Amino acid sequence: MFKNKILLRLFLIINLISFCAYANFEVESKTETTAMSKEAVSLMKNGNYEKSLILSRRALSLAIYYKDNKLIASCYNTIAANFDQLSEIDKAYYYYHKGLSYANQTDDDVMKNWLNNNLGNIYCFDKKQYEKGIYYYKKSLKYSAKIKDSAQIVFTKINLTWAYFDIGQYDKGLPYLNYINKHHDQHGTSSTIVVLNMLNGMYHSHINDAKKSQLYFEKAIQLGNEGNEKSDLSYSHLEFSKFLFKNGNFKNAYKNLTLYNVITEELNNEERKSKTNVAGINLQIDEYKREIDKIESEFKTKEELHLQQQSTNKKIVITLSTILILLFFLFYFYIQNAKLKHNNKLKDVLSKMQENLINATINGQELERKKIASFLHDNISALLSSAGMHLFAHISQSKSSSQEIIKTKAILEQAHDQIRDLSHELMPSLLACFGLFDAIEDLCEKNSNSMLRFKYQSLVERNTRYNEDFEIKIYFIIMELLNNTIKHSHAKEAKIILKENKNTLQIHIIDNGKGFDSTKFHVLEGFGLNQIKARLNNLRGSIEINSKTNTGTAIKIIVPLVYPKRNIITSFRSQ
Repeated sequence: MFKNKILLRLFLIINLISFCAYANFEVESKTETTAMSKEAVSLMKNGNYEKSLILSRRALSLAIYYKDNKLIASCYNTIAANFDQLSEIDKAYYYYHKGLSYANQTDDDVMKNWLNNNLGNIYCFDKKQYEKGIYYYKKSLKYSAKIKDSAQIVFTKINLTWAYFDIGQYDKGLPYLNYINKHHDQHGTSSTIVVLNMLNGMYHSHINDAKKSQLYFEKAIQLGNEGNEKSDLSYSHLEFSKFLFKNGNFKNAYKNLTLYNVITEELNNEERKSKTNVAGINLQIDEYKREIDKIESEFKTKEELHLQQQSTNKKIVITLSTILILLFFLFYFYIQNAKLKHNNKLKDVLSKMQENLINATINGQELERKKIASFLHDNISALLSSAGMHLFAHISQSKSSSQEIIKTKAILEQAHDQIRDLSHELMPSLLACFGLFDAIEDLCEKNSNSMLRFKYQSLVERNTRYNEDFEIKIYFIIMELLNNTIKHSHAKEAKIILKENKNTLQIHIIDNGKGFDSTKFHVLEGFGLNQIKARLNNLRGSIEINSKTNTGTAIKIIVPLVYPKRNIITSFRSQ
């Protein structure tokens, strides 16, 4: 379907060019010229820029023939607007000025209004010369007021507000914004409602009214997604990202900035496609115009030479069309490839951000575990022990002890034992005192029961010690995998094998449970492997999971070894 549209468009171009080159020239009437100019405007609004350019230039030549300044100004405005839509800013700028010079010689205030507004747009949004842009906007506003066009007044004041806000002159833009807010419901259109909400968001951000600002930006984005104003939607995401960044919401600021870039890229791609489709058309029009004059003046009576020239030119057109088709497809594939690379790069960045967030969370949890365990062991447990000793001394010295004192002593001992157990659960004392291998063996023994037996085997010297953080991370990775085995495997036996190989630690966990299809990503995610993978990526390690239904599961982990920088061991001693 898409290819058929492209071919149809190209054949249309060929036929139009052929018509311009070889049809008998007939001077249309002034009414027909006006109708031709209006049709060119309609074609432009529907995105048929090629036909609109050809038709408006034809109408322009007739308007000059009739010396009709209003019609000439209108044709120049249409030609400029076509180039404006194709982002050929210099050409648009040139023809808008040409049109204004003719409009100023007439009493057509409507055309003066449009040409001044369009020049203001180019100066503000393309050339970034805001002073000149505001000058033309104000001239446009003067003509809008003169013709009493309320809708155009609202439209121009929106442009003025945006221009002032862009350069930070909110006090000058505010009166225009207040006017728009008051009259937009009556005289505004759906095409400007997105911009209006965005401008309100910008102003309230400027006065630090964060709540209202966020509501306006979110409303602008919602309406932009529901409508067709892609350009306004992209600017709304950009301004919202600035607001979020200003208020410290960096994650959502980055998200909105990314959406701005994506929509802008889509708009740029559409512009490039439009440019590709009309590349060379203007040159062809000029060439064929000269050819028509030559044929009419020199070869009008030579039919045979005329036909021969026609055939030659048709071959040239076909050749040029073929080249245009090839260039279009080459450009299309280039854009798709660039888009794919961009999407892949974006996915990588998002994946890295998620992984860094998980690692930061895990590291924070481990640090808090150590702090809490240390505090409970060194402070609370010590205080309870001290209180117990004082109470014991009192009981020893006193010949008779009340029932309350005996109960208090029992409660203190129970509290001491519970705090010790909690401390060891947060950070196992075996891990800190004797190292990874004793701690894992103890973990296997604690989790073994009559229904599931964990067998432990280590090919590494029992007293081998690694970096403290490394041992903690490996311990909790294995603990998480054992928990998965207990919860999900329905196994009766599981083996844990540890060995060193080429300066890496290899961990094998094998069970004879029900297994699962390890090729299904959502199943793996259900086992909480995101955090395990994040831990391993942080250690530059890898994990391999092989499992099939009813055949058990085999997990292999390889992690580069990290030895302690200093021979200092922090330990918790059991009380």
